Amino acid sequence: MTTRYRVEYALKSHRRDQLIEWIKGLLAVPFVLHSQPNAVYQEHSESLIEVAANTHQRYAEIMRDVEKLILDHIEHQRINAPGKSKLKLLVPSVGSFFTSLYLEDAFKYQDAQRFISRRRFVAPSFNDIRLILNSAQLLGLVRQHGLDLVTFDGDVTLYDDGSNLTDDNPVIPRIIRLLKKGRKVAIVTAAGYTEAPKYYGRLKGLMDSLHTSPQLTEHQKHGLIVMGGESNFLFCYDPTSPDLLTYVPRSEWVLDEMTLWKEDDITELLDIAESSLRACAANLNLPAAVLRKDRAVGVYPINGSKISREQLEETVLVVQNTVEGSAVGSRLPFCAFNGGRDVFVDIGDKSWGVRACQQYFGGIERTRTLHVGDQFLSAGANDFKARLASTTAWITSPAETVQLLDELEDLESGNRS
Repeated sequence: MTTRYRVEYALKSHRRDQLIEWIKGLLAVPFVLHSQPNAVYQEHSESLIEVAANTHQRYAEIMRDVEKLILDHIEHQRINAPGKSKLKLLVPSVGSFFTSLYLEDAFKYQDAQRFISRRRFVAPSFNDIRLILNSAQLLGLVRQHGLDLVTFDGDVTLYDDGSNLTDDNPVIPRIIRLLKKGRKVAIVTAAGYTEAPKYYGRLKGLMDSLHTSPQLTEHQKHGLIVMGGESNFLFCYDPTSPDLLTYVPRSEWVLDEMTLWKEDDITELLDIAESSLRACAANLNLPAAVLRKDRAVGVYPINGSKISREQLEETVLVVQNTVEGSAVGSRLPFCAFNGGRDVFVDIGDKSWGVRACQQYFGGIERTRTLHVGDQFLSAGANDFKARLASTTAWITSPAETVQLLDELEDLESGNRS
């Protein structure tokens, strides 16, 4: 049962995406005006078909209007005046767009899959619009710029939370298909291991399939890399290593701006974050231990216990605000995020990680990069910052990642226009 508390909690600003909520509001008007919830599906079938057609047309018109607003916003970006776009005035938190979004065509595609305009009791939802935006982004990449690099989050994106990438995972042949087409692939994960064996353990199914694949040349196989700790540790494919991965020295991939990060600042920021995490653990009586790493610190549950979602998010928001309010927090980028079972603070974030991957592969443009992840809320979500470095697709499960990659293949093969 959905309680009033859960409904109100879900409406908190840190749990919302303002662009999606705004589009939801636009579509709610024709839904209310055209829906006929008192009608029975079997009765007046011709009338219901006509209502669905009218609703479809109105939804498509709204999507076309939003598409034009995004084009106007992109033009204002081009002349360095994004704050003056009409979309920015309507949705103050909206960020940058690297490609056009073909929202009208994307809506028509998703409506054929999800029958959005035929529903009379359930209005267009957050998930409807999220998937429409994903489709619109794929259309923008295919029609406008092309795609050279795909970066993936790990947990919930490629495999279930806390699981590993096993050899029967359906995403593996899709990743191999990307590599076969000459694309580069990077797994940009929060897992901050400094040794290759631990990444191999998480990605064994993919690495073994990559190594033995007869479809790929050696050059194509080297198109796969792993960026760990958001933006801190890089590993590349190495057929001579027992773990099929080898550590890449920072000097070979680090961005110029990242060379300015001072070790004293890193230590100070992690000290502040650790102190805040310990205070939260005590205040909320968390059944958790603190783990300090080279470039991260976090809390995780112990003795088979579980930390509630509300406690995790409270911890994220407290730590984020504490570090942001410090002097070092204004000098050094960091990411505080809710991992679903734990909370960690990493030095850097996925915008730096994706940009470093782009540089490693010779300077791939943001307009030709797609980041796929599951955490895009404005607080406590570590995929959110990737929007600064590339186009993005917001998925909620590994199955959706597979669907997204198949949709991309259909678009490129001409099965969809």
